[in-house]
Amino acid sequence: MCGFSNNLSVSICGKEIKLTMKQPAVYIMTSKRNGTLYTGVTSNLVKRVYEHRNSIAEGFTKKQGCKQLVFYEMHESMANAIIREKQLKAGSRKNKLTLIENKNPEWNDLYKEIT
Repeated sequence: MCGFSNNLSVSICGKEIKLTMKQPAVYIMTSKRNGTLYTGVTSNLVKRVYEHRNSIAEGFTKKQGCKQLVFYEMHESMANAIIREKQLKAGSRKNKLTLIENKNPEWNDLYKEIT
């Protein structure tokens, strides 16, 4: 079975640049451990998390300071990602905390993992 990475690197004039292919994802951002949570869906996780981290877009995450990526799931289709996002948003805060704790018990910022 062959696989591929969603991150490709190229070298231009001696500088390494990462190119990210679009793939649907569901993610959770937080302001701090056990802080405010934001659940979202995107077709380009790296770009969207960058926007949250740098307060580029107006909205909830900017107002609440949700800049840390603590959970994400990649999906094969946007339809599946949207269904999963709706499931997470309909669930309780406790369920989201459990999901984060199971996959990322230290609440590490996962941004470096995806870039």
